[in-house]
Amino acid sequence: MRAKRGGWLLGLFVLALALALAAGPSAPAWAGCRPERLAIAVDAGHGPRLPGATSATGAPEYDFNFRLARQVVAAVQAAGFPRTVLLDPVGRDLAPTARAKAANAAGAGLLVSIHHDAAQPQFLETWTVAGQTRRFCDRFAGYSVFYSGKNRHAAASLALARLLGREMRRAGFAFTRHHAADIPGERRPLVDDTAGVYRYDGLAVLREAAMPAVLLEAGVIVNRAEEAELAGPDRQRRTAEAVATAVATWCAEQR
Repeated sequence: MRAKRGGWLLGLFVLALALALAAGPSAPAWAGCRPERLAIAVDAGHGPRLPGATSATGAPEYDFNFRLARQVVAAVQAAGFPRTVLLDPVGRDLAPTARAKAANAAGAGLLVSIHHDAAQPQFLETWTVAGQTRRFCDRFAGYSVFYSGKNRHAAASLALARLLGREMRRAGFAFTRHHAADIPGERRPLVDDTAGVYRYDGLAVLREAAMPAVLLEAGVIVNRAEEAELAGPDRQRRTAEAVATAVATWCAEQR
């Protein structure tokens, strides 16, 4: 019974998302991009019950993801893309593959997944915050952008990833190189050493998406100083604007 109820709720969620993206003219293919018609799904990674990483002060990654994803939606809409929506506005803890399937079923022409970063366990130290022992790593800081070479539109995904990385650099942010380290859990190919773009074929939300898709790690929340910046409105605004500018440039290049 629980499985049937979960499937029914997921079906309603996908239907609601499809209706939101289908408002107005039917969505064309992303090629020949027209901003007023391009349906864009913004994914706030993880969810309330499975929140992802934990910050240096003990805050769940999902809270950072959700706040930033909402700002990204607003910024991209303001840049001339009115059919931009939050993929999961109520936090259903969808698995990565289910997120891609939801975007596919809704007819999205572009998928942007928002996350915040951590570090491998061997790099974590402990400190005390409000009487609680927490783990942190001040060794790494910065954003990173991922695309999947297994996405059926890998070249277009890489093009967007490069543009996004460049806009993040123009906004004054540095990228982190720790995902290229030769250690278990990392070893991601750094395909653009200027923009901070990695290839990661194992990311199901990108691999299974039927449209160009990228994932942004907006910063490292286990870094104590960067966590404070990432929680602030200025860093969130500048990041959202970088995403919006990258999407607008990418769309113009498809015409």
